[in-house]
Amino acid sequence: MRQAGPGNLSCTDKAGTAAQTDQKNIDFTTCPDNLGIMIRFTNFLFVPANRPDRIEKALSSEADLVCMDLEDSVPVAEKDSARVIALESLAQIASPRLALRINGLATRAGLADLLALADAKVMPDTLFLPMVQEAAEPEQVTAILGAATPSLIPLIETVRGLRNADAIGACSTVGALMFGGGDFSAELGVNLAWDPLLAARSALVMSCAVNRIAAIDVPFIDLNHDAGLETECRAAKALGFSAKAAIHPRQIATIAGVMRPSDAEVAEAREALAAFEAGGGRPIAFRGRMLEAPVMHRYRRILAASNPARA
Repeated sequence: MRQAGPGNLSCTDKAGTAAQTDQKNIDFTTCPDNLGIMIRFTNFLFVPANRPDRIEKALSSEADLVCMDLEDSVPVAEKDSARVIALESLAQIASPRLALRINGLATRAGLADLLALADAKVMPDTLFLPMVQEAAEPEQVTAILGAATPSLIPLIETVRGLRNADAIGACSTVGALMFGGGDFSAELGVNLAWDPLLAARSALVMSCAVNRIAAIDVPFIDLNHDAGLETECRAAKALGFSAKAAIHPRQIATIAGVMRPSDAEVAEAREALAAFEAGGGRPIAFRGRMLEAPVMHRYRRILAASNPARA
């Protein structure tokens, strides 16, 4: 269960702290990041919360995380019953792999979801918040759920949300930001494709970097284009994304194979760390490259991400 952030910092407090932090003040000798926040998954599945059979099936897959969805995949008439199913599943399964996406906080259903969670016996470790546009939204969730607040993952799905992403990511209970490309592309009037959304993706990664939190990419929606999925995963990883959502179990293997550190990356990280430590932590040459503290920070992150938590 995720507890509220250190000292219950508000988004404003944390944003001010982040604004005062430049590269010279970042401690590159430790890992995970300086705020101690790191996601332990590289892939996850969204499943309709009104389909308990699909929830069980998804948990039997190789997905690092399974997110029960109360939002887009549930018809309006079934919101209440889906909420009951989701909360019962959390109590019965009690797995850190089981996450939840509630409805947007600007909707009646979203407020009902949040109040129901506040009274729930079991809280998910990870809670996705859709259509987040202001830092006040994760702050509201934290205020209502209190010390039991899970790790929050706001979905940035609008231009307004992206422009406020620095402040949203600064909230103490936010562990990552997810790019919601579907709604974002609709607002821009462009295809849900890599090139039209590259600038938005890059901006989101920057907001995550300044707050030392993870960036999660939107699902690849063409189920029949395996090569396209792999290409987009590699591009997302190269840009700085740590995880990517899936819309079908068949996508999990490809996403995990790309987003998780490869055996070669892990071996290189271990060798580099050993060489750096043997050199007394001073800059040294390694395979024709210089090893220094910022580079070692990346290698430590590779090792930390090499074994996603599973239960």
